[in-house]
This record gives sequence, C-alpha cells and structure tokens, in this order.
Amino acid sequence: MIRLANLNDLGSLVEIENRCFDTDRISRRNFRHLLTKANAATLLDERDGKALGYAMLLFNTGTSLARLYSIAVAPEHKGSGVGRRLAEACERLVLERDCVSLRLEIRRDNTASLRLFEKLGYRYLATVPDYYEDHADALRFEKHLAPHLQPELVRVPYYQQTLDFTCGPASLMMAMQALDPELNLDRKLELRIWRESTTVFMTSGHGGCGPYGLALSAFHRGFEVAVHLNDDGTLFSHSVRDPEKKVVMQLVQEDFVEELSQLPVKIVYGTLNAADLQAEMEQGGIPVVLISSYRIYQEKFPHWVVVTGYDERYFYVHDPYVDNGAGKTLTDCVNMPILKKDFQRMARYGKTGQKAVLILKRKPSKRRASRT
Repeated sequence: MIRLANLNDLGSLVEIENRCFDTDRISRRNFRHLLTKANAATLLDERDGKALGYAMLLFNTGTSLARLYSIAVAPEHKGSGVGRRLAEACERLVLERDCVSLRLEIRRDNTASLRLFEKLGYRYLATVPDYYEDHADALRFEKHLAPHLQPELVRVPYYQQTLDFTCGPASLMMAMQALDPELNLDRKLELRIWRESTTVFMTSGHGGCGPYGLALSAFHRGFEVAVHLNDDGTLFSHSVRDPEKKVVMQLVQEDFVEELSQLPVKIVYGTLNAADLQAEMEQGGIPVVLISSYRIYQEKFPHWVVVTGYDERYFYVHDPYVDNGAGKTLTDCVNMPILKKDFQRMARYGKTGQKAVLILKRKPSKRRASRT
C-alpha cells in the first residue's frame, strides 16, 4: 500500500535511506523538516507494516512544476516493482496538486533507475557534472504529465544570475542569446549590463535594473526592443522612503527615457495580456517580464524573468535566480510552467501594480537595392 508518510515514519525513512545510499543521504533532521515544514510530500510503500521504499516530491510555489527529489527502495525489494509503483503514485499526486511537469536527476551510473524512468516516458534534458558528493554526474529528466499540453518553446538558453541584484541582466542575456547564439554569456557581460541599466530602488545595498536601462542595453547590442509599461511614473519609488533617493531615481529614469526618445525604440503605455504576449512570441519576440517575487519566494521584491514558451494553459519561464538555500537547483528554474492566469497576477510589482515588459526581436536585415 502506498500512502503519505508522516512523523511516525521517520525511523523507517532513515533506515531505508541509510541502506540505499552511501553519500548524499537525507538526515533524520532533514526528513523531519521535509515532512513538517517544506512544500513537499513523501510517499511510503509498505506491506504488513514493513516499509519497502519511499519517494519524496518537492513543489515549486507559484508554478506548476514538481521535482522528484529522492526515491529509494529497500535492497531486498529491488526489481519487484516497488520503484515503478512509487513513481506512478508520484505522478498521480503531482497532477492532484495542479502540477503538469515532473523533473528529477539520476546518477549517470544508476542504470536501473535510468531504464525505469525512460520506460515511464521521461525525456533527457541535460547532464549536470559533479552533481553528487562523490563528484558523480547527474542526468536530468522531465515528463509532461498532461500530454495534451505540448509547450511551444522558444529555444532560450539558461543563464543563472551570479549576484542577488542581477536578475535583469541575466534575463536580458538569455533573451539576447536566443536571438544571437554567438553572443557569449559571462559575468563580465552580466555586470556590464547591470552598470548600464541600474537604478536605485532599494533602501540599502545595490540597486537593480529598470526596463528603460535594460532596453538601452539591448538596443546598443543590436536588438530591436519595445518597452511596455502601464504608466509613465517612476518605477519602484514607492518602496523608498529617502526623498533624495527618490529624486535620484526620477532623474535616472528621465535620462534613460530621454536617450530612448532619440532612438528607434518603442515605448508603449498600456498592458500586455496573455494573448498579447503569445502574439509577440509568434512574431519572433522574446518577452522579458517584471514580476513580483512574492508568489514564488514569499518575499516582496521586483524580479525579472524571461518567457521561453507557451501552450494552451501555461507560460514557460526561465528564472535566473536559483534559491540554493531552499534546496532548489537549475532543474527547478528552467522552463517553469506557470498557469497564464497566475502569471498575469504575478507580472506586476508593488502596491501600485507597476507592470513592465521588454519584447526583444532580431533587427530586420537591411537588403541592398538591386541594380537594373
């Protein structure tokens, strides 16, 4: 019988863990946290009161993505179908939680698990070098659990921001390289774009990047760019109490807007709905969108992401921020499925609901006039 595990199962879970793994073990303390406080679910397969194996799922707050964090079968029950039953039960639970994608990592040398998940329809995503404590590589897999939802994904590369305040440059870099594969993404470019486009909107620490500065950075690197905002007010100023900082922010934004007004960059005041975003993508555009991080991280700060695709019900998003402290990996941040209605709710920031979207496209090539 497969059921949800609880604190009474701690001993059984730890015993299976220690018998199955020599490294990367989940400790008793971590099991307790995952059972009581984390956005997680642990399934236990037992027979006659004896635990045969377990599977642990992590759910991504604000998205429709789940991750199979760990699965283990007691050595004497390997090959008896326990792993398959647990995996299929995980898929059912994930769908019940309104998630449509399940991802996992498997050791490259774990041939039994590789065979199992390939038979279950999981597709290979990437190799992650030096993933485990003993430096073994991991293979990353994903399965779309709702087969009628086939994402039309733009081929957007992934780049992880390296600093807390560079989500804007990282998102812009991903969009630019999708349009120009020869563009090299590295920390120098990340910091260069941050210097070019930063403004001051935090009460302390480094400033982040606004849409006007990011648009200038994209244009000067040869891309066609349009800026969509819901109004022409000073962005992010409501969270700053210092009057002098508010003045600085206003002046920086005015300077950006004045420079943009001299360039063929469209600034459109109005909102883009889900249909508008999809239409822009159908015409070759890649949206870089300002969101409130609260729905994903339960912290209120402005955050940039890049939209990588869409389907009937979902937008897919690369989030450049990997919350390692919460146990997240790149797997959790690449092509995250978010219901369109939820994405529209999170695509705003602050009490005034400020909205900002950049649409990047390739610049039209200039054709030389033919001679007659």
